[in-house]
Amino acid sequence: MITAGDFRNGVTFELDGNVVQVVEFQHVKPGKGAAFVRTKYKNVITGSVVERSFNPTEKFPTAFIERKDMQYSYNDGNLYYFMDMETYEQVPIGEDKLGDNFKFVKEEMVCKILSYKGNVFGVEPPTFVELEITATEPGVKGDTATNATKPATVETGAEIRVPLFINEGDRIRIDTRTGEYMERA
Repeated sequence: MITAGDFRNGVTFELDGNVVQVVEFQHVKPGKGAAFVRTKYKNVITGSVVERSFNPTEKFPTAFIERKDMQYSYNDGNLYYFMDMETYEQVPIGEDKLGDNFKFVKEEMVCKILSYKGNVFGVEPPTFVELEITATEPGVKGDTATNATKPATVETGAEIRVPLFINEGDRIRIDTRTGEYMERA
């Protein structure tokens, strides 16, 4: 059990049958009246964010989210198969559990599979990935305004914005959290 007075960023607990994670918290002691904890929390399964105040003595059951490294093997229709690195077991995960940033993952990359009580609710790709540019227009000489970018397609099929000096065949590093170009690899 965890009390609202013990809330910290990243703490997960059960609230009304849902698993939520504290995003922001603030202990408030007004001049008059009782103290309270102003909290912003996120439902880890649906992703919705809610603000709410709690009495610091309120208790909630702690929720333990399992994060397990698994290797992405292949997809078959709407199912994506991940291999457990220890048991070599293939685990199918539905397309609805994958985030938008999964478009940067290619076969044999290791991802974190998030589950609660055995139910998978999300897939975290690696923070940074190195991918090859498969299609982009050549940069035009003299067309160099500050921070000029052009569209490019990477080997997974995802499209991102890259600087003008990047050409087809170049390997680049991408931040999967933002989907932005970081540097040449």
